[in-house]
Formats: sequence, structure tokens, C-alpha cells
Amino acid sequence: MTVDLKGRIALVTGASRGIGYFTALELAKAGAHVIACARTVGGLEDLDDAISAAGGSATLVPFDLNDMNAIDALGGSIFERWGKLDILVANAGVLGTISPVAHVEAKVFEKVMTINVTATWRLIRSIDPLITKSDQGRALILSSGAAHKCKPFWGPYSASKAAVEALARTWAAEHQRLPLKVLSVDPGATRTAMRAQAMPGEDPDTLPHPSDVAKALLPLVGPQQTETGKLYIVRENRIADYPAI
Repeated sequence: MTVDLKGRIALVTGASRGIGYFTALELAKAGAHVIACARTVGGLEDLDDAISAAGGSATLVPFDLNDMNAIDALGGSIFERWGKLDILVANAGVLGTISPVAHVEAKVFEKVMTINVTATWRLIRSIDPLITKSDQGRALILSSGAAHKCKPFWGPYSASKAAVEALARTWAAEHQRLPLKVLSVDPGATRTAMRAQAMPGEDPDTLPHPSDVAKALLPLVGPQQTETGKLYIVRENRIADYPAI
């Protein structure tokens, strides 16, 4: 499916590597101006070079998602320069440790919740007035199958992704009457640094490349995609309803 994003402004977090990097690149190739956020300046500069080589444009915003004041200020900066936001890809996240729940250090648990949940909420709060101005607002909130499987030893990460999905579903429900469409995304196991951290003995060549995931996400931010408050499962290429309780 061809997606034309000319004139659109897109914000991607965790854009210096992995799924965020390649999603930002795909958005730029489709014509969007990409606001790329990440901690790693070198990775952002590599992304900028790749986007420029593809004929696209980007604005680099290096900051740490622990910096809540920076997240709060981001919305104002976008408003001053562009007056709106059309696309959000909230991709940044951390794994924490793979450990029994009772053995997780408090500082580890707090970091996972801060980056994965609190920062996502602050980001939504910061950009909500902008993305609701768009005539085709689209938001993708990266989640994980861990939010539903709740496997042993994955407690903090599973809990954080379940919370992120709850935020995304609530945000979508609050804007049912507006053009904004919000989806959670389960990318599945992907060849990323986080996956290598979680599964150090796994052969990465057996997993999809993050560029493949990025290509699957691109149609979700186009005008043809009108579902909201649901979960896109990349491996199955389908948008699923959440199970009723």
C-alpha cells in the first residue's frame, strides 16, 4: 500500500535505533517531516543522514525520557514551529531485568515504570492539543505480547506494557468523535538490542529485522486506517479487538 505523508509532521521516540529508527526512516521516505527523539546523539545523526539520503527531512531532538520537563516542553516547541502534529509513534522503552517479581530491585522497577508508562503519559499529555488539531491524527503506542502473556520473570515489563495499553485505549475512547485514531502495537520478537538483552542465546538471524516491522507500521498512520482503541499484531498483520471482560 502506498502511503503519502507529504506535509505531515511525525514525532518518533526511541528513534536512534531499532524499530524507532526504521519507522522514522519510513515515515520520512513517505514524505513526513520527522521529529526524531532519543538519548543517543550519534544514532540520531545516523538517522538524519539516512533520511537526507532518501530525500526526506528531520528535526533531531536529543533528550532522555527521564526528563519530564523536557517532555512537557516538547509540545510547546512543536506548536511554536509547526502549529500541529499529525503522527505520534511512542516507541521508546526499557526492559528492566528478567527476574522473579519479588527479587526485582526497587530502582529497576521504578525505571521501567518511569520510562515505559509515566513518560508515555507525559508525552500524550504534551502533544494531545497538537495531534487533535490534525485532520488525520494517528498515534501508535508500542506495546508487547508480554502485556497479555505475563510469563514468569517478566513482571515489571509485562506490567508496564499492560499499563501502556490501558492508556492508549483510554485515550482512544476519549477521542472517538475526533479524527485522531490510536492503536497499540505488538511488534512481536524482533532483531533489536532489547530482544538480545532479554534472550542472549537466541540467534538474531531467526527474527524479523526492525525495518520489516517499520514497513508494516507505515499504513497504520495513513488516512485509510480508521480503526481506533485496538491492538495491531505485526506478526499476524491484523488489528484485533481487546478481549471483553
